[in-house]
Amino acid sequence: MGFGQTSEPVRFERDCAAVMVPHGEAVTLPAGQIGYVTQALGGSFTVYVEGNLFRIAGEDADAIGMEAPEAITLPENAGDADVEKLVWDQLRTCFDPEIPINIVDLGLVYECELSHLDDGNRKVKVRMTLTAPGCGMGDILIEDVRNKLEMIPTVTETDLGLVFDPPWNQTMMSDAARLETGML
Repeated sequence: MGFGQTSEPVRFERDCAAVMVPHGEAVTLPAGQIGYVTQALGGSFTVYVEGNLFRIAGEDADAIGMEAPEAITLPENAGDADVEKLVWDQLRTCFDPEIPINIVDLGLVYECELSHLDDGNRKVKVRMTLTAPGCGMGDILIEDVRNKLEMIPTVTETDLGLVFDPPWNQTMMSDAARLETGML
């Protein structure tokens, strides 16, 4: 049994788009393929298949017999504070595919700003980093953050950027994250 691997195998019900971890290469896993879900966090799944890890998007949950995540709703009279809370909640559903801890608790989010657009909608600006600058999953993680933020009602634009100054280190992790990884 590998790290965090479940004992129940899953069978792909149909051909399914996937992203190889950590290289970020897009592949298609064929119907009938057997794998093991190692992580089901933040509306996506990490599946172990024949010695490799693959990330399956939430909208493809049915391919492995799982439920897709529910749509996000906002109360009618929602203000910036409500939207900002949802932004941080959504950021907490984004995970480094190799570490089962969200990017907020890992300390990867350096800046998060909400602003208003002329049409009354909102823009979210995020500056974040990666645990390792050469990580092949950087673009995938940025795309995941973009998709999650744009699911929020009234958020129609995102400005996402990777920064490597200051470089990430383990002291940036929350106490809970350090405890979970045995670094505390």
